[in-house]
Amino acid sequence: MKLPHVAIVGRPNVGKSSLLNCFAGERISIVEETPGVTRDRVSTIVFHNDVSMEIVDTGGIGIIDREDLAADIDRQIDLALINADLIVLVVDAQDGLCPLDKEIATRLRETRELESRPILLVANKVDSLHHEDLALDFYALGLGDPLIVSALHGFGRSDLLDRIVAEIPPTGEVDTQPVMRIAVVGRQNVGKSTYVNSMAREERCIVSEIPGTTRDAVDVRFEKDNREFVIIDTAGMKRRARLKGSIEFFSQARTQGAIRRADVVLFMLDASSEISRVDKRIADEIVRQGKASVLVVNKWDLTQGNVATESYEIYATDRMPGLSFAPMVFVTSKDGRNTQSPIDIAQHLFKSSRIRVGTGELNRVMDRIKNEHRPARVKGREPKIFYCTQVGSAPPTFVVFVNDPKLISKVYRRYIENRFREEFDFKEIPLRIFYRQRESIYSKK
Repeated sequence: MKLPHVAIVGRPNVGKSSLLNCFAGERISIVEETPGVTRDRVSTIVFHNDVSMEIVDTGGIGIIDREDLAADIDRQIDLALINADLIVLVVDAQDGLCPLDKEIATRLRETRELESRPILLVANKVDSLHHEDLALDFYALGLGDPLIVSALHGFGRSDLLDRIVAEIPPTGEVDTQPVMRIAVVGRQNVGKSTYVNSMAREERCIVSEIPGTTRDAVDVRFEKDNREFVIIDTAGMKRRARLKGSIEFFSQARTQGAIRRADVVLFMLDASSEISRVDKRIADEIVRQGKASVLVVNKWDLTQGNVATESYEIYATDRMPGLSFAPMVFVTSKDGRNTQSPIDIAQHLFKSSRIRVGTGELNRVMDRIKNEHRPARVKGREPKIFYCTQVGSAPPTFVVFVNDPKLISKVYRRYIENRFREEFDFKEIPLRIFYRQRESIYSKK
């Protein structure tokens, strides 16, 4: 059953993103004093009084975008309004009633597609009793009593959610937990938003040739084989030295956060250009966070058949050895060519990363590994492996108890890791293996 949709709209800088974050209880949208920070529809699931709803933040109506994306932003606002079951119009109590507020209120009342939508008028930034009096001016909009809130301080949050729940259509039980979360990451202009739109089968994220169009991490829900997934569009990564201002800084932080909360990462590369230092940094971040990942080589059509897939695989492995185990797939997002394959592979990786191996089976394999190839002595001392156990999953994490971790060489550690991949279904996912010291029961004797 479809979740109720609540769209937050208003002119720039009235606190729409702050209100979304207030509802969510965490930082979902980037909040900045600069007008026009939000461009795409940024959404989150909010649970209140036993009701789940999807609340959507939108760009500022009437924004003059420096990069000529105003029409794209307005298109995203229109789509949010059309899909909404309820509209929250946010105004700024401290600024008072503005001409643009009147224009927006008239637009909402007179748009035929929105005639049946309930509209709640919310006066934000009520940080004192004086501001509360200023909110009275908004009765002139003809949208009923303004509900006063301070998104920054959380004042009025519960009352506003009570009103929203009372106004939205009733629903039965809705499972809000997706099968898995998939983050799409990569440097700027590799085609992440185009790919996300192809999965969502709608214009969910703004696509532009201008680098840095996407700023927030945008969660998009889609269905495949009657199962619901969340795919996360992210801002294009760039070198730290080239970050300009706090907006780009927070965009990069949101991308790192998207990797952290994802079950599987689709790491998108541009087939028409070389693997860069930024690509290597993204690969390092994926490895550091221990995420199952798929290398998605986009714009494969631009190679015009001059590059073999096998050659590119060798090239990518050489440039990013930390992800040598990750499967690779070649796509053209613009034409929808082979775009389903990364999702299918991601489902397999998702299952593999959650496999737990029984301690008995694990130690039988470890005994076989030791018997086939014993670790070399170090300065006359013999390394001894006593036993191992799995202590976690996603990624599979193991602890191997030995007489001295310093005696287990890097070469032998790689050997154990590779054998684990062969013996279990871990060929294409990251593993974490820790070595801990434990005295033999015979050592004192």
